Amino acid sequence: MVRALASTVIASAVCAVLSCWLVLIGWSLMGDAVSHAVLPGVVLAYVLGAPFALGAVVFGFLAVALIGVVRDTSRVKEDAAIGIVFTTLFALGLVLISVTPSQTDLNHIIFGNLLGVDTSDLIQIGVLGAITLTLLVLKRRDFTLYAFDPTHAHAIGLNPRVLGAALLGLLALTAVVALQVVGVILVVAMLIIPGATAYLLTDRFGRMLVIAPSFSVLAAVAGLYLSYHLDTASGGMIVLVQGAGFTLVYLFGPRHGIVGKRLAKRRREVARAG
Repeated sequence: MVRALASTVIASAVCAVLSCWLVLIGWSLMGDAVSHAVLPGVVLAYVLGAPFALGAVVFGFLAVALIGVVRDTSRVKEDAAIGIVFTTLFALGLVLISVTPSQTDLNHIIFGNLLGVDTSDLIQIGVLGAITLTLLVLKRRDFTLYAFDPTHAHAIGLNPRVLGAALLGLLALTAVVALQVVGVILVVAMLIIPGATAYLLTDRFGRMLVIAPSFSVLAAVAGLYLSYHLDTASGGMIVLVQGAGFTLVYLFGPRHGIVGKRLAKRRREVARAG
């Protein structure tokens, strides 16, 4: 339980920080694609005895390249290209799992195995999480400028293509960090919900980078303890708590919540009438 708690905190914090940029750039569907497309890379890395992160990064970039090729060389639009590539690669991963002899249950890659995290897994999660978080913090100004205005970023000497590729590489690493916690299927939720929730609570990006990981860590810890006491799936409960938190902010957020905006509008109308 202690190892599960530590890995949950690390994975949720890293995913939440990255989610701020994914939400701003509009890469939610790309995050879904990359998080699913890394599955065959992780399985092949296991077969070859290589680090999971290496396989994930290779197939993450392969997925992005294939999406670009399909989009640029055919009449198929980007959203359809993303759907075709990530479902095909995800299916390849499922097939590889079914034919790969293993002493461990590789299905844990799909659904997560939070309570089965051992010391070596925790070390891997910690190292990859530290690398990803450090790079995001060090390059946060460049990534933020790329998210808001890639044209201006290019004008001041930055390379938008390199920045985009760097974010995609960090996305693949983050997917590996979260694999043990919630599995491939639910990784996308941890990559999107915290950033989207913070986006509804503030208009300043600096505050988003604080609100998103704080929300994500609290939801993850609460979900883990609820799963323990209710005897439910840990990964699913973590994402469920995050979804419930987003719903509350969506409805009752002080500035952008549906109910909050209606109440503010009614107060303005009453003030004008008075």
